[in-house]
Amino acid sequence: MIRLLAILGLALVLAVPASAQTGGLSGTVVDESGGVVPGASVQLTGAGGRAFAVTGSDGSYSFNNLASGTYQLTVSLPGFSQVTRGDLVVGGSNVVVPAITLTLGRLGETVVVTASKVESTLIDAPSTMSVVTSDVLSSTPAQNYGDLLRSVPGVNVIQLSARDVNITNRQATSTLSNSQLVLLDGRSLYLDFFGLVLWDFLPNNLADIKQIEVIRGPASAVWGANALTGVVNILTKSPREAPGASVTFNGGFLNRDAGSTAGMGAGGLFGANATVAQAPNARWSYRVSAGYFNSDAFPRPTGQIPLITDPRNPATTVGGAFYPADRTGPIGTAYQNRGTSQPKFDLRVDQEINGGTITYEGGVAGTQGLIYTGLGPFDIQRGSYMGFTKVNYSKAALRVNFFSNFVNAEAPNLLLLDPATGKPLQLNFSTETYDFEAGDSLPVGRRQVLSFGGNVRRNNFDLTVAPAAKNRNEVGAYLQDELLSDRVRFTIGARVDKFGNLSDPVFSPRLAAIFKPVANHSIRVSFNKAFRSPSVINNYLDTSIIVVRDLSGLAPLLPPALQPAVATPFPLVVRAVGSTLPIGSTAQNPLTEESLTAYEVAYTGTFNERTTAGVAFYVNDLNNSINFSQLPVTLDPYTAVNPPPRWPLPASILTVLAQRGIFLPRTAFTYLNLGPLRQKGVELSLDERISKTLTAFGNYSWQGKPSVLEDPHPYPFEELALPPTNRFNTGFNLDGPRFLGSASVNYSDKAFWSDVLTSPYHGFTDAYTMVNGSFGMKWAQGRVTTLVKATNIFNKDIQQHIFGDIIKRSVMFEVRFKLQ
Repeated sequence: MIRLLAILGLALVLAVPASAQTGGLSGTVVDESGGVVPGASVQLTGAGGRAFAVTGSDGSYSFNNLASGTYQLTVSLPGFSQVTRGDLVVGGSNVVVPAITLTLGRLGETVVVTASKVESTLIDAPSTMSVVTSDVLSSTPAQNYGDLLRSVPGVNVIQLSARDVNITNRQATSTLSNSQLVLLDGRSLYLDFFGLVLWDFLPNNLADIKQIEVIRGPASAVWGANALTGVVNILTKSPREAPGASVTFNGGFLNRDAGSTAGMGAGGLFGANATVAQAPNARWSYRVSAGYFNSDAFPRPTGQIPLITDPRNPATTVGGAFYPADRTGPIGTAYQNRGTSQPKFDLRVDQEINGGTITYEGGVAGTQGLIYTGLGPFDIQRGSYMGFTKVNYSKAALRVNFFSNFVNAEAPNLLLLDPATGKPLQLNFSTETYDFEAGDSLPVGRRQVLSFGGNVRRNNFDLTVAPAAKNRNEVGAYLQDELLSDRVRFTIGARVDKFGNLSDPVFSPRLAAIFKPVANHSIRVSFNKAFRSPSVINNYLDTSIIVVRDLSGLAPLLPPALQPAVATPFPLVVRAVGSTLPIGSTAQNPLTEESLTAYEVAYTGTFNERTTAGVAFYVNDLNNSINFSQLPVTLDPYTAVNPPPRWPLPASILTVLAQRGIFLPRTAFTYLNLGPLRQKGVELSLDERISKTLTAFGNYSWQGKPSVLEDPHPYPFEELALPPTNRFNTGFNLDGPRFLGSASVNYSDKAFWSDVLTSPYHGFTDAYTMVNGSFGMKWAQGRVTTLVKATNIFNKDIQQHIFGDIIKRSVMFEVRFKLQ
């Protein structure tokens, strides 16, 4: 017993100096004028791992109970240059760090992670990028991600309904756009069963977002398949970066005095968001977020689509169809337009461990409303959702990630009947995605950095329109080498991907050379190759639809007794199939991946520490584009041996019609690889940081009409879409201690659309100018913010797609409460 007491006594004696070796570190953050800077993020890394703090109203920060050792302090705040202080030695007493001065930041100094999956400054990134920062997010009048990204140069945005937004870079946008990879904190939101992105599965609360990074060009060299025309990566704040609680309520109205709802009064808008983020101790932190958004339906266009000469082939015409009526009625002639309802919930827990961080996260997002496709509108039903889970470990450049996405939705078509049931064609889809990824970056000497990684993905599919769809495995790996010198930076990288539905691996290289003739100015020359794999719908679509055909022109060829049979339109049943199904008895050629080869010359430079200019010229060669194409009527026609269901005439009539060159198709649509196209463009941008609270921007994008390149199987003119040639954006953002607000002007040239139904529904949309703005005030030392936000202030009738809704003025009133 005496020996035991002696041992315990010795342990207590030794424990006293050990506990005494903990210390603290504190200091203040000021700006160039000497004024204190509240709200700056302070990160401390070193012997005790990582710790976070946010400067208070007096600009101060402090860390307590730190293990003895050497630390590094990093201070950052949007709009300012990041400052790092190293070699801070903590012992048994409090260390007071001399005041840290933040200077106004240059845009090129913005730290991004999306270009290479490792941190780099914007000016050193091997890809042309744009960043939407948190100070812009705080005052934006945008009510969806389309409005938010519309001002980014090179980005084509269209909104077709209250919930349906499509976005691409440097090419024509379309319904169900599938060439843009979209990520939320590195987790893919790209729905692999077709490749579309449902933007309403993203966070409602913009206050939770740290910044949005946009790669304006192909990025398969690190991100793999589907980053064909670019990447949008939404990065949220960690719980330690935004501690406290916030609640936001917004409500307003949208003008509907146009088209189908003229004279019916305004529609309603409503939303609410709440976030709680806390760090109970140095190891654990958490964030809980929930939100809801609701919008009434937009006006639908009415009347007849103009019958015009086809701009791609003057010998033909397009347009002439009548828009379906915005009301209940016979399917194919009318449907009731709908708004959207979007609930969301998310839980995140961070664990600091041995200098690294493990993030556990899960959530669910619901949606309902219309989505437009090549087969017309589908109505996503209430109860449709995306759920996800995620576990991520990061330490310095090392990342190990796992995520799973679960999507379940039901959506009846509003214009087409299923011949088998006599009810609307049903698109029900249930998909599961499991993805494991790892990557790291290592310095090699002083002037070389190697980055490497890879992922394995499993997709499970259950689709009503593709009952024979096969589940799919995907695997990929990348390697990138950066060679650095004082004035030159070379990036050489490549990725190899193997998809279960492709016979051969796909190689995606990247080469970039960045020259810095003087400080803060860079010239980049780059080459990239990217791809998109055929989706499961592209491969396994198997559905039939009813196409109404007018047979009255056959009356003069028929005996009088049969002429009444063709007096009314005939519901012709036609098939639409994927590439793995035969057309008639003939097997199709397998689809290969569509590829994009990109060449670019770009310049980024900062003048007078506040003005940043950007210029980019690109040439994009698209090959083997996968398109939903109408087949020649002679390829698989109905015959006297197999007449159409419910054919009202003798089967022998089909033989007579064939002799006269008249055929009724049995298989009418499939997916085909099309020939090569070339797209050229120029992007000019100017960003000005006028003060620490006020910024301004302007940019112009010229996008030439796509050129059909010579090929044994050239791109068919009838599949071409013509994007807006000219786009212009300008505006400012204010986020001060008392006032905040923004104003922007978005101009888009006319565009030609050919991606919905058949040629009578194709045509131009007019050029438009959209003016947006917001103004707000902060009360109670910033704890309460009131804001009014408006889009399309001058209430123009704007139609961004030939089959899309009409967008009128919307006004939203917002109140934010920030609780510490």
